[in-house]
Amino acid sequence: MVKIPEVIYNSNLKKNLMKNPDYARKIASFKVKEIYKDEFFSNTSPSVFVGSKLNYPNVNVGILAPPEKREDIWMYDAQKYWSENNFDIYKILELRSSLINSRFRTEVTSVRTENRFVDMAKEIGMSKIPVDTEVKLKKKIKLRLHLDDTSMPMGPRGNLIKLNIGNTKIPQQVDKVYSDSDMKAVEAVDYLSKHGYDEQKLSQLLSIGIMGQKKKRVFVPTRWSITAIHSMIANQKIDRIKDYPTIDEFRFFYGHYLGNYYFILLFPEMYNYELFETYLPGSFWNPTTKVNISTDFEPFKGRTKYVEETAGGFYATRLGLSEYLDGIKR
Repeated sequence: MVKIPEVIYNSNLKKNLMKNPDYARKIASFKVKEIYKDEFFSNTSPSVFVGSKLNYPNVNVGILAPPEKREDIWMYDAQKYWSENNFDIYKILELRSSLINSRFRTEVTSVRTENRFVDMAKEIGMSKIPVDTEVKLKKKIKLRLHLDDTSMPMGPRGNLIKLNIGNTKIPQQVDKVYSDSDMKAVEAVDYLSKHGYDEQKLSQLLSIGIMGQKKKRVFVPTRWSITAIHSMIANQKIDRIKDYPTIDEFRFFYGHYLGNYYFILLFPEMYNYELFETYLPGSFWNPTTKVNISTDFEPFKGRTKYVEETAGGFYATRLGLSEYLDGIKR
């Protein structure tokens, strides 16, 4: 039996790792620094994480930063760059394990009030350049890797008692969205998308509660904001796609990254979309000995309810498909 190191926290993930000995050995051999910190001067990419594990409407809002300042800090949350440059999982683990989640607890509606931690979190999240941070935590923490079934890996979590930040640079378009108390979130997403903001930045802006009508703004847990942005961007594109002519042939595409394999088949018919997710035996999401399959469907008229079986994967894949079809105007 492979011994799972103490850097693995999530119990479900730990059980799955024990059923995947080859992968567990690689995780077990991954090294993190033995550093104990409760106060540090650093910088953030910028990256703000809103947790979803507390009883809503309570959330943890965390600033992700390494224990010391890094010149290449922009790379620590550059997910598109990782993909474009084919970073493997161990390179990503190396980057993410250095990020300390310095967090504070608050209610989601606190974005509408004056609060020093809340204001600094919003300012960091809106910045387009790395932000210097001075952090003091409630107690010393050990720099170790935290893994979870649904969230990206990151280092330890600590309760924030003091935070100072350096200069930020907020783009004019983001400031316009933040200052407009009547602009709806979907309108803000459309506006920023047209100005070149990708889904990762849009997800963070929605998560820190700076978009939407001011009286309705809230913190949105990061994992929820990702799916919401995927859905909103795709909806805008699909509205156009439905008016385009159909393709005149069957088309097949294949791709893979970080253990996810995609097989895309396009039919020369009116718009419909269906996703099949297959979980191989012994994988994190399927500890059984049989292949498990989930599926969800969207008809031409669209859906009125959130999908239940394939969840976030449905909307992430739908976004990629809508970008391709809108690009070829079919």
